[in-house]
Amino acid sequence: MSESAQGQAETRPGQGARSADSPESPESVDQELIDEVVGSVPELSPLDTLRHSCAHVMAKAVQRLWPEAKVTIGPPVETGFYYDFDIERPFSQEDLERIEAEMQAIVEADEPFERHEIPRDQAIELFRELGEDYKVEIVERLPPEASITYYSTGDWLDLCRGPHVASTGEIKAFKLLSVAGAYWRGDERNKMLQRIYGTAFPDKKQLREHLHRLEEAKKRDHRKLGKELDLFSIDETIGGGLVLWHPKGARVRYLIEEHWRREHYASGYELVSTPHIARDALWHKSGHLNFYGENMFSGMDVEGQTYLAKPMNCPFHFTMFNRTLYSYRDLPVRWAELGTVYRYERSGVLHGLLRVRGFTQDDAHLFTSREELPGELERVVNFCLYILRTFGFSDFKLYLATRPAKFVGDPELWDEAEAALHAVLEKSGLEYEVERGGGAFYGPKIDLKLRDSLGREWQCSTVQVDFNMPERFDLKYVGQDGDRHRLVVVHRALLGSIERFFAVLVEHYAGAFPVWLAPVQARVVTISEKQDAWAREVENDLRRRGFRVESDLSSDKLGAKIRRAQLEKIPYMVVCGDREVERREVAPRTREGQKLESMGLDDFAEHLADKARIPGGEGP
Repeated sequence: MSESAQGQAETRPGQGARSADSPESPESVDQELIDEVVGSVPELSPLDTLRHSCAHVMAKAVQRLWPEAKVTIGPPVETGFYYDFDIERPFSQEDLERIEAEMQAIVEADEPFERHEIPRDQAIELFRELGEDYKVEIVERLPPEASITYYSTGDWLDLCRGPHVASTGEIKAFKLLSVAGAYWRGDERNKMLQRIYGTAFPDKKQLREHLHRLEEAKKRDHRKLGKELDLFSIDETIGGGLVLWHPKGARVRYLIEEHWRREHYASGYELVSTPHIARDALWHKSGHLNFYGENMFSGMDVEGQTYLAKPMNCPFHFTMFNRTLYSYRDLPVRWAELGTVYRYERSGVLHGLLRVRGFTQDDAHLFTSREELPGELERVVNFCLYILRTFGFSDFKLYLATRPAKFVGDPELWDEAEAALHAVLEKSGLEYEVERGGGAFYGPKIDLKLRDSLGREWQCSTVQVDFNMPERFDLKYVGQDGDRHRLVVVHRALLGSIERFFAVLVEHYAGAFPVWLAPVQARVVTISEKQDAWAREVENDLRRRGFRVESDLSSDKLGAKIRRAQLEKIPYMVVCGDREVERREVAPRTREGQKLESMGLDDFAEHLADKARIPGGEGP
């Protein structure tokens, strides 16, 4: 039951930075606002400190150019920084250039960053005199005894705990990237603000490299490639965040899911299937209506009963599990499901396949004893890593998310679960970080992030230990002593969601899927209609052997046919000319432009089968 299974546009920031793309509830934003201005100076990485300082320089530049603009917050995020402004006119690209020029002047002035600490009431008076209504609102939410900190550069100041670089002259390389709308405190009922995104690096070389990666990322955007390659679409006549899978996209999805199913069966899982809706009583029992209700779609009345679309699969699995009384000899019981779930996401955070309202969660629940928990956790983490490697990923980082402020259950059981997860991470030998307070309301978790071909991090797998749902659903097994004992449940999403993982694959491979995943593995092309009969025979033969093949028998010239196949990212073009007809051969070439020697169909089929093998060895 992973709340972050979509992981959607969610990149867990390190070293104190926040993700600019992650959704914000008003409650979480309130706490972040408080964290910005009270307490001791947090530990930030040198890069995040630089970016946070650059955000202040940007805000100062904006208010120099538009004194009527009001500032809100401006944190560092994973790839840069942003600042939100209340200003009547929207910022344009030309405005960003003006702001950059003003920022450069502030940098060249080499103004020191100075920290100040004042009582709450004095801070309210200060910012009220400055006309900074948002700052007044932030400070008024703090307790009367709070001590407020702010930083100044020259004649400009803002609420902030810091830290900052010593002076503006230390900022060497920066760039303003874009403007977007953002609601104050993340609440769509509040005023829409103007958010300026930027980035900063220690030197211009690193900045140039980052900007190059951004340009490459634009080319790989799954929304752009999804349209160009005819993979999927989202139509507002149906509804935002609801995906239409076109034939080629559905083919890739089928290949992902079939590989997933085969590997789960081979690894001792059983696959189950559950409904899309359930009575509200189930969601009261699981606690979702109390802890997750704002993310659930409103109910429908069925014969006087309220039914809700499921946001998660786990309550169904628990209900089904309780139909049988299992023995300790049966454990662990591993159930997995490709279950489509529905979550109410605000329209402002919907983002292609990365954040949707209906998605297929590749869910699993492992029912185990407390004694077997450490071994089962190690096994499931290794299984996640193995599956991701078969899709071509090799660079991973893990996070241990611990008990949040709002949780259910016995703190001692939480400590036991966190210790078990920590031991698994230590044994893995992989890099990991602890995210304090980042766990789900019912248990701590491991979040696994992969790095793609551009070095970007994506969260996919989530492994959560749960002592609490077994209490709610009274999940027990018969032990060696003949008594009934409480189970432990491990919740696990491996790919996260099919939609999100599909988007990651598209961007990782720039739409050029490996041969085993390509919706069309080869296209037979002819020079003229004289080769049509042989081309059809080639296509049919390869299809009978299990390959995904089609033909282009149009009247276009050969060069145009090849170019079209390359644009469609098809791995092989199989050319049939007069010589190939005469010799009953084919002349293959790759989408990268490599020409292979002419060969018989048996030889080409063997070559294609070799290239279409799924990587990854013999399993975890």
